[in-house]
Amino acid sequence: MADAVAAPRPAHPVPRRRLGRELSSSAVALGCMGMSEFYGPADRTESIRTVQAAVDAGVTLFDTADVYGPFTNERLLGEALRGRRDQVLISTKAGQLRSADDPGYRGLDGSPGHIHRACDASLERLGVDVIDLYLLHRVDRKVPVEETVGAMADLVAAGKVRAIGLSEVRAATLRRAAAVHPVAVVQSEYSLWSRDVEDELLPALREVDAGLIGYAPLGRGFLTGRLDVARLADDDYRRGLPRLRPGNIDRNEELLLSFVRLARAWDMAPAQLALAWVLARGPNVVALTGTTRRSHLTQNLAAASIPLTPEQLTELDVLFPPGAAAGDRYANRTTIDG
Repeated sequence: MADAVAAPRPAHPVPRRRLGRELSSSAVALGCMGMSEFYGPADRTESIRTVQAAVDAGVTLFDTADVYGPFTNERLLGEALRGRRDQVLISTKAGQLRSADDPGYRGLDGSPGHIHRACDASLERLGVDVIDLYLLHRVDRKVPVEETVGAMADLVAAGKVRAIGLSEVRAATLRRAAAVHPVAVVQSEYSLWSRDVEDELLPALREVDAGLIGYAPLGRGFLTGRLDVARLADDDYRRGLPRLRPGNIDRNEELLLSFVRLARAWDMAPAQLALAWVLARGPNVVALTGTTRRSHLTQNLAAASIPLTPEQLTELDVLFPPGAAAGDRYANRTTIDG
């Protein structure tokens, strides 16, 4: 029975953030992608226990996508949340194409027919009657976003989805989508070394009354100060990220060294400081962490209750101004809107 013990609750309840007009979430959410692939070998049993411990600790938002696995991550999350459905929000995504026998991506499909079929399949894999937050994983440039969002609005009207969102979109695309149906959130990468959303997207989110779910708030693990690229598994996709490749990583490690020193001077773990910075960016910002083990949960959740002073925020802005990180976020930007 010892294995069933949940992670201890943080010293303070996890604060909540409003997402759009009807949803509210814990300030720190749990992304489940790495529980099935991308970050080397996955431990399914530990992943399920981590999800359950996160619920016990106060996390209310859990994020997945149909193609993670491929097509196995939703089943894992549904199993982990069985019996806890009324305590959580489930977010999943559609629009990217993969095959169960071929892990490579095969493009995008934002057509209404695909969105409807994908939603029905996700509901079955998750084992739920309604998806709380349904996101377009990437914009399909072959289909006007208004058509895709119209199909997602149909799902809301049918009672299959509570609220809709988008992922990795420009401010102009968000405004077009919001003119068709209220958009609750945009999910985009956001951290001290990925600040692309600040100039245009964050103001647009406030304009349309939507939230931001910032994924990779720890810089793919780099900002924890514990990531050793040389020891990553052969199938860990971070090996191919430009920022972790020779020519860029030396510059980024210089930034990291200064960041770790600041965290220690302020009596925080680097991961906590990175998360606290993201959460300080606005009351509509949620940090989506990719923790796959219970041992990291309590530390990450404690970051939601760490207030940063204006002086600390200024010091971090000086250390990590927009564009400070060397290298692009992705090796291939073709599926990022704009």
